[in-house]
Amino acid sequence: MRRTTRLLASAAVTALVLGNALPALAQTTTDGQVAGEATGDETITVTGSRIAQPGAKSNSPITTVGAEEIRLQGATNVENVLNRLPQITPDANENVSNGSDGTARVNLRNLGSNRNLVLVNGQRLLPIQATDLNFIPGFMVERVDVMSGGASAVYGSDAVSGVINFVLRDNLNGVKTDVQYGFSAHHNNNDAYRARVRAAGFTPALSTPVDGQRFDANIAMGANFAEDRGNVTAYFGYRDVRPILQYNRDVSACALDPVFSGDPEAATALTCGGSSNNQYGRFVPLRTGIAPGGYNNTVDGNKTWVQYNPSFRYNYAPLNYFQRNGTRFTAGAFAKYEVTPAAELYGSFMFMDDRTNSQVAPSALFQGYPYSINCNNPLMSAQQATLLCGAAAAGTNVNQDVYIGYRPVAAPAQPRRDDLRHTDYRVTGGVRGEIAKGIRYDLNALFSTVIFNETYRNDIDPARANRALKVDLVNGVPTCRSVIDGTDPTCVPLNVFQFRGPTAAALNYVYAPTSTEGLDRETVIAGTVNFDGSEYGVKLPWAETGIGAVFGVEHRRESLEFRADALAIAKGTKEISGAFDVTEGFTEIRVPIIEDRPFFDELSLTGGYRFSKYSTNSKGISTYKGEIAWAPSADLRLRGGYNRAIRAPNISELFGAQTPGNVTTQDPCSGTSPAATFQQCQRTGVTAAQYGNIIECPSEQCTGFYGGNQALRPEEADTYTAGIVFTPRFARRLMLSVDYFNIKVKDYIGVIPVTLTISQCFATGDPFFCSLFNRNPRNGVLFGGDATTGGYVTSTTQNTGSLGTSGLDLGVNYGFKTGIGKFDVNMVGTWLRDLTTEPLPGLGKYDCKGLFGGTCGQPSPEWRHQARFTWTSLDDRGAISLNWRYIGPTDLSSNTDDPFLQGAPYQVNARLPVANYFDLAATASVLDDVTLRIGVNNLLDRDPPGIAQGLLASFGNGNTYPGVYDVAGRTFFVGLSAEF
Repeated sequence: MRRTTRLLASAAVTALVLGNALPALAQTTTDGQVAGEATGDETITVTGSRIAQPGAKSNSPITTVGAEEIRLQGATNVENVLNRLPQITPDANENVSNGSDGTARVNLRNLGSNRNLVLVNGQRLLPIQATDLNFIPGFMVERVDVMSGGASAVYGSDAVSGVINFVLRDNLNGVKTDVQYGFSAHHNNNDAYRARVRAAGFTPALSTPVDGQRFDANIAMGANFAEDRGNVTAYFGYRDVRPILQYNRDVSACALDPVFSGDPEAATALTCGGSSNNQYGRFVPLRTGIAPGGYNNTVDGNKTWVQYNPSFRYNYAPLNYFQRNGTRFTAGAFAKYEVTPAAELYGSFMFMDDRTNSQVAPSALFQGYPYSINCNNPLMSAQQATLLCGAAAAGTNVNQDVYIGYRPVAAPAQPRRDDLRHTDYRVTGGVRGEIAKGIRYDLNALFSTVIFNETYRNDIDPARANRALKVDLVNGVPTCRSVIDGTDPTCVPLNVFQFRGPTAAALNYVYAPTSTEGLDRETVIAGTVNFDGSEYGVKLPWAETGIGAVFGVEHRRESLEFRADALAIAKGTKEISGAFDVTEGFTEIRVPIIEDRPFFDELSLTGGYRFSKYSTNSKGISTYKGEIAWAPSADLRLRGGYNRAIRAPNISELFGAQTPGNVTTQDPCSGTSPAATFQQCQRTGVTAAQYGNIIECPSEQCTGFYGGNQALRPEEADTYTAGIVFTPRFARRLMLSVDYFNIKVKDYIGVIPVTLTISQCFATGDPFFCSLFNRNPRNGVLFGGDATTGGYVTSTTQNTGSLGTSGLDLGVNYGFKTGIGKFDVNMVGTWLRDLTTEPLPGLGKYDCKGLFGGTCGQPSPEWRHQARFTWTSLDDRGAISLNWRYIGPTDLSSNTDDPFLQGAPYQVNARLPVANYFDLAATASVLDDVTLRIGVNNLLDRDPPGIAQGLLASFGNGNTYPGVYDVAGRTFFVGLSAEF
């Protein structure tokens, strides 16, 4: 009864509290007992190795994030916890709206999320192209091991920059519950931001919005049976997240554009910009003799055109999501049963149903699609007909092609919403045991499936709109020509020739949802044999521990099917399918050379080799590693390693359909006074007649052309690590580690960024870069709806040059006890030495260390750290913890003198300042088995830096980089946890 009372009192909540372990577990460790997996006979399997030996320690740098750190952050998304680590650069996350696929990913060392392998209990999470950290039940996480350095010899392809291993609790004997509620309460008081919005005639953000509410509830139950030889653990979870609108934050209440002035011309300030696809209606007839910039409907609702100017721009920012809403259900179970010491059966099942919505501004008849209007359309005025078609053709039965930018927001139009749903399944099973003393085996299989369903709503179908623009009078009634000729009897005439012109019936006709679905599958069958030479005296004479080895084979198959409905295909979506498989053999050997001798407490070598044969590559691929560890004494340990890693192209990179997509940049050859000379523009295909008359990319959104390539080769990487771990016996709670990392990826699979192509073509005239321009031959534009009617810059997948990064990781853990409680300090920091890219072999490199923007993307500060300071009561029933997140300053890459990065000079946004965030949390045992936690993140309610939209690259949103900087503002959370 007492148990039941406590369970009800807790409302069902918190997770495992790690006994007397440090309460803030964001730490660098080398101890296998912390960063490994203990079995009943005290053998250890350390992340980064498959060898199981007593007292094993890692020879690779490992940062471990424990369960209590997740609780102290009030995190309901595990990627947010990892994104705080200085080794991690944010990737796909909940703050990405436009273009999001609904997933969450992690990017180790800023080499790309596809170059680090994500594991669950040492096995692959999901197919690499469909990796989604939303699948991880954070409530069940015991710890997360983040291992730097290549590990392809151990785990196979994709482990180039390292491995992230989520160790989930699978042996619960009782009931564990956790519930948490949180919200954001930001105070909008940035006078400069608000004045800018008012000056543009827009409405500033609300003063004190309360939004972004989060509710998370979980329960797990487990039981031992058969005299503790078996266990079954099951969990269930529910998460609900409410959205944050860009309108509710000062930094994002309007889209930011630069103001250029001075000599030389430079961006000196920011102003509220917007889209030329405006609510009144913009028209650019595709013929000679029109006014520069085209025409616009007047704001008074009359059928009159005036010359277009920036005052007509539409503020598309407010309705965009800064944080997506989402609902997630998770469930799973782990089971194991030891039949005999030689045969333990085990398996797991994990499930997730995750649904989220991205939201952006209402749809439009977007510029770039060649609409056609008959010159005697009865819905337009004589003045409009003359400007559209010319005096000679006005009123005649001929058609005139025209770009239209008309967003019917005054009518009953809704924001565009992308309904993204992932239903994931993961099943594992196997048998393992000890067949002889010191000889263990493991035969296992993994099956995972990711089902992706996407429905894009409230979007205008340009083909229907085109039919609705061709109108004749029938008995005095405007009627679509497609109704008259019977090709589309449902067509309704669309009046775009005045503000508020379209009728509800016309909008109902042109709005049409599109649907796509994907199916990713992965099968892995593997077997290993582990040998511990200690049991047979197989050891060197100066060592106490025997030689350890593992031998294994693995077969993996991945497949992808992507389907779209007819309308999505008509809009340019391509269906794809493909599959590949790989068969591998691998081995790993650890040789203790000297142990427990003067100046040689430990000296050991570890080596590994893997041979892989891919169905997509006729040649076999070898990967290998070598590691050394030397501990002169128990206080000091030195370690180093070399890994040759590979990453084979994934399904999407091989078979991805080639399609156009938006990229944030601008065409230097556009406008009436182009930034580039005619000679420069001519290299990209601009004619003399087009120069000075090319339309600018709307909303700073030009078009790139992307897609897969079945001729891709695997990329190779060489990784080096070297480190020192200091654990002095005179200060038993002190640990200091310093680790060097150096990673270089050759023939990396990627794309040449559109921004780099533009800057290199205009700066150097290199014919390779200039040949990637594919201008619309009719008018020279670099935007449009598809590859046949629009213009674009080619950016398809290929084996390019090289990627490289190096630096130092610093970890400090220290704790001491006083008469008023225990104090603990945990810090992990990273100094970035370089982050270099060679776009193509032999064409030179650029270094993005300390830079952001354009080609360099998200900020890459020279120094980042996270430090936690915790006080715990002497009876361990309460604690207060302060976390300090430091993000160093970064400079704008286009302001450098590097020819790869140079662009228009900016005085504004030239440097993003240091960002310091402080988070406060407290825990208290309210009952013996129930713990209360409360906390506030971003305690000082710091605003993110406002950045011009043209300087944002991948994962930029709302005039900033929300994965790097805190955009929600001050957030509060309260939770209860219990375990019985």
